[in-house]
This record gives sequence, structure tokens and C-alpha cells, in this order.
Amino acid sequence: MKMLPDLSQLTHEQLLEFTQQLAMQHQSLAQSNQELEKSNQQLDAKVQHLSILTQKYEHELALFKRHKFAQKNEHLTAKQIHLWDEAVEEDIAAVDLELERLNAAKTDAPAQKAIVNKPKRRPLPDHLPTLRIEHEPASTECACGCQLRRIGEDISEKLNFRPAQFYKEQHVRGKWVCDQCDTLTQQAMPAYVIDKGIASAELLSHVLVSKYADHLPLYRQRQIFLRAGIDLSRSTLSDWIGRCGVELEPLANALKQVVLQQRVIHADETPVTIMQMGDDEKKPKKGYVWAYATTQDNPVQAVIYDFQDSRSGQHAEEFLKGWQGHLVCDDYSGYKARFKSGQIIEVGCMAHARRKFHELHVTGKSQIAEQALVLIQKLYAIEAELRKKTDGTAPEQRCEYRQQHSQPVMQQLYEWLNQHHLTVPSSSATAKAINYSLKRWPALSRYLDDGNLPICNNWVENQMRPWALGRKNWLFAGSLRSGQRAANIMTLIQSAKLNGLDPYAYLSDVLKRLPTHKVPQIEELLPHRWKPKPN
Repeated sequence: MKMLPDLSQLTHEQLLEFTQQLAMQHQSLAQSNQELEKSNQQLDAKVQHLSILTQKYEHELALFKRHKFAQKNEHLTAKQIHLWDEAVEEDIAAVDLELERLNAAKTDAPAQKAIVNKPKRRPLPDHLPTLRIEHEPASTECACGCQLRRIGEDISEKLNFRPAQFYKEQHVRGKWVCDQCDTLTQQAMPAYVIDKGIASAELLSHVLVSKYADHLPLYRQRQIFLRAGIDLSRSTLSDWIGRCGVELEPLANALKQVVLQQRVIHADETPVTIMQMGDDEKKPKKGYVWAYATTQDNPVQAVIYDFQDSRSGQHAEEFLKGWQGHLVCDDYSGYKARFKSGQIIEVGCMAHARRKFHELHVTGKSQIAEQALVLIQKLYAIEAELRKKTDGTAPEQRCEYRQQHSQPVMQQLYEWLNQHHLTVPSSSATAKAINYSLKRWPALSRYLDDGNLPICNNWVENQMRPWALGRKNWLFAGSLRSGQRAANIMTLIQSAKLNGLDPYAYLSDVLKRLPTHKVPQIEELLPHRWKPKPN
């Protein structure tokens, strides 16, 4: 430690010099303290930044694990709950049977069925063909020698099943000749979609529905056909599907024009692998199916699938070229170019906004996210109640009801978002979820002012499920062209289902009538206008 000099022995000049040295040392220490304080602030900022990054990466890791290993649904669906119901009912039936057998064994008497509180069995449908099987005594003479007299009958019904059967249609065209003038007369063969082919319209419809509605790849269908003794090669089945896809294309194009006449359309897209893009391409490519659907409350129920080789917004722009109206979609940038023109008005998806907070909640149990979920759940509860009250048919009633009940909740949610936007770190996952909703708030709240607009885009996402199920079974599209043909077929099958039609019956009739149907009257065969041809 440096010793201080004896100040009493110093001259005036030495004291002055010593004072200046002390001042310089004090100034140096002050600068060092400032630098240390600044360094501490920088370290604190880095620690806070690293803490936010850690939370962000923990959230992303938890989200990745959930997507990889956990269930994808945001809640337990009714279908999943029914799986448990089925298992319980199977156990109850098995236990009942075992108890009956035990009771019978103990009493050495015929088993008496326990009285259980079960719902009454539904009667079998009247439209089923009935095979009457008579069970009569071998002899109608009594043991005493008298003749038995029939006084009535008991009828019990069993539901039977006969596997699908192939049969041959022999079209016999008689030849008629005039002996006087030797004129030959013969009825012409009916027109078929595949001329001179062996497949009837019903068989073609069965193959199409099996692949694109029941998601059975052609190799599985071939195995089923082989069990029935019919050997149809996959190349033959592929040829049938290719030809039908081309023949059904005018119907899909006509339905597209009907959809583009609507003022509100849903839009969404999903990836599908394309195995071959060209002769020089060896690796699979990622193609996309774009879906455009009318709203759930629209009298015209239809969905159009547009298969393309990419997710470029140019595909949406080409499909919607010239169309004006409200487009319900997510925040994908591919739709943005059409909004800038002002001809198309964006309608946001509340389900996507909710999903951001739901991911936060399930990965980090965020209380902030839970508050947002509660408010959004109120909005959906209002929509459910609204659908019950107005039966989903009156836009004016929907608008009035939303203004009265949904508007206050939306205002509360907006204030809540702005309040927490100022308190959470800007780079955190919570801030991103809040910013997503605030940035799209005009689009998210647009449904309040128009009863024709839905609260979210879930309706068209539901129409994407057949593709999600299909690609797990037939895995990929062979080429861009085959994907486009598949889109034509899926368009008609899914639109038929939306209109409550049996896709098999619909396609069977359409494929019969299509070869001779007049082109200007093609709309008569569209699912929402189709009527079965009277026999």
C-alpha cells in the first residue's frame, strides 16, 4: 500500500502537485466505475436476451416433441371418445354372456337373460331386400293324431351380408332382317365412358370411390378382386382411373365456375409428394393441393381442388383471377398479392390465432396464453349458440347477434392483447402469438360486420382431410398430371359428400350419362344440382 507523504513538510508547490495527482486518480476511478457499470448493463442485457432465447428454444423444442410424439388434435374429439365407448360396450357384452353361462351352469336350467337397461334395437331399414326363410314343423300332425292348425307366426330379423360380387353383363343385340329388301336392323350399343372396355360405370365408380374416398390404393383393390376370382392388373386399374379423370374434368371445371360466382370463399393448401416431374428429375418433389370451398351456410355446397407443383402465390392468383369477394384464409403470403388490388377482401382465421396461444399453453403452461384461450373460447361458444338459435340460415340475424354478443368479447380481447404486448419481451414466443393477432386484427374482426362471413377457416381445413388420409395410403401422386386428375375426381367425390350424396351412386349415374350428355347442360350433373335418373 502506498504511503501518503507528510503534508506538513510539503511546500505550496508540492501540495498543489499532490492535489492534482489525487484529482487525476479520482477521475480515473470515476471513469473505471462508469465502464464497469456499462459493462454490467451490457451483461444484464445479454443475460436477459439469453434467457428469452432459452425460453424460445424450450418452447420450440416442446412444440417439436408434441408434433412428433403427442396427439395432433387440440382436444379429445368425439370420435376418439367413441373408441372408448366401443371398448366398454364390448366388455359389457362379454361379461353379460359369461354371467349367463355361469348362472346356467349353477342351476342346470336354461340360461335366463339378465334384464339390463339397454336401448331398444333399431328396426332394420325398409329399403333392404328381404330373403324370407320359412321355419315350419316337419309334420303338421299332432302326437294325438289330430291335424295341426296354423294360428300365426313370429318374425325375427337378422342383418346379413353378402360380399361384393362380380357378374357379367351380356348385352345381346338381336339382328333383324327384312326378307323383302334385305335391310338389317340392330340396336346400337349404349355409349360408355371407356369405349370397348370391359368396365361398367358401376365398376369404374367403385374403383374411384375406393381409392379417393376410402383411400384404398390400387394394389389393395387388386388383392380384394383376386379373392373374388377376378384378376385385374394394376395397369388396367390405373388406365381406368386416368381415363375417368379426363372425362370428369369438364364437370370439375364447371363446378369451379360455380364456386367463383360466390361472394365468400374459403382457401387452404396442403403438400402432396410428386414422384416424377420430368425425365431429368429423379428425386421426389413437393407438390401442393389448393382447396377453394363455399361457406358452410351457403346453399351451394362445393369444394374445388387445384393440384400444382409448388406453393407459389401465383397459383392462387391464377385461380382467383377476375374474382371479387371475401377470401377466408390463413396468414400465408401467397394470398397477399390479391388483397393489394382491393378486389379481394381478407377474412382472418380465428382458429389460427387461437392455435398460437394453444401451443404456448401446452408447451409451457402459460397463464397469459390461457387467458387468451378463455376469451377466444367465448367467441366460439357464441357461434355455437348462434347456430342453434338461427339454424345457420339468416345472415342478418347472425350479424345482429354477433354485434350484441361477440363484439364486447372481441373488444375485451383486443384490449388484453395491447396490454400484454407492452409487458412481454418482443422476441419471446408469447410476443409472437400476440403480434400475430394484432397484425391481423382487422381481418380477424371482419366477420362481426357481415353475417355471411365465418369466424375461422376450419371448414375448408376439414375438406383437406381426405388428402391427408389419402397420402398416408397411396403416399404420392405419380406426376403433376396424375395429381390434377386426382384433384378432378376428389372435387366431385367430396362435393357429393357435402351435398349428402352417396359418392358411388352419384358417380355411377354421372359416368353413365356423361358420354351422351349435352355440353351446355353439364351443370345438371354437378353434385348440388344432380338428381337420379328415373328408372
